Amino acid sequence: MDVSFLGGPRPQRGIGVVAPFDFALDRELWRWVPDDVSLHLTRTPYVPVEVGLDLARLVSEHETLGEAVRALTAVAPEVVAYACTSGSFVGGIAGERAMCEAMTRSGAVPSLTTSGALLDALTELGVRRLALVTPYTVSVTQVLEEYVAEAGIRVAGRAFMGLTRHIWQVPYRDVVAMARRAVRPGAADALFISCTNLPTYDVIPQLEAELRIPVLSANQVTMWAALRRLGTRAVGPYQALIHKMDASVRDWPVLPEEQQEGWT
Repeated sequence: MDVSFLGGPRPQRGIGVVAPFDFALDRELWRWVPDDVSLHLTRTPYVPVEVGLDLARLVSEHETLGEAVRALTAVAPEVVAYACTSGSFVGGIAGERAMCEAMTRSGAVPSLTTSGALLDALTELGVRRLALVTPYTVSVTQVLEEYVAEAGIRVAGRAFMGLTRHIWQVPYRDVVAMARRAVRPGAADALFISCTNLPTYDVIPQLEAELRIPVLSANQVTMWAALRRLGTRAVGPYQALIHKMDASVRDWPVLPEEQQEGWT
């Protein structure tokens, strides 16, 4: 069969992604990505440490980030994203900015982090009161609270699981249960579900329809920010952040009952 008329594969734009060694949700990141964009992922070296503040510091060391970004430059991404929430908030706002500067120096390419993307998303949506859901221990959750407070955001509710491993195995029903505990009626402008290793993609539209506020997740804000740097947009079902220009974030969709099966 002659396929020469096809003219070759469609040109692709690249996003480099640096993830912790235990990141297990590559496919979730891809679900926000349009067809003309490719993700190029690399991971930080393995260290035998449980999820916690020590691990967050280890996987965000500038030397580690620099090596990862230099490896990604072989495929010439247009932007590099560090896909780890705790690793990018553990040093506060100054630490997050220093991480971006270190990655940019190593690869001569614009860089961003999950936690920096979160603050950009909160600004985009005008959020001042934020509810938090995390799979972390109380100490890690507290540092996240301090990070958003440093940016002038008040924490209006929280729920956490206390996990130190296997976060990617948490089922959607547990994420939904935590969201319901964290959000009190009228108390929060938005909900943030932290950790790039916590599955969230399919529950965001349903939670927004139920809670009537924007629902942000770590992977969502990372992809939203990276794609915005390319001048394009994330794709997917209705989510207040990525569809902000299409409708008021107050006009929540009413989901058919059959679309809500399996997530509660």
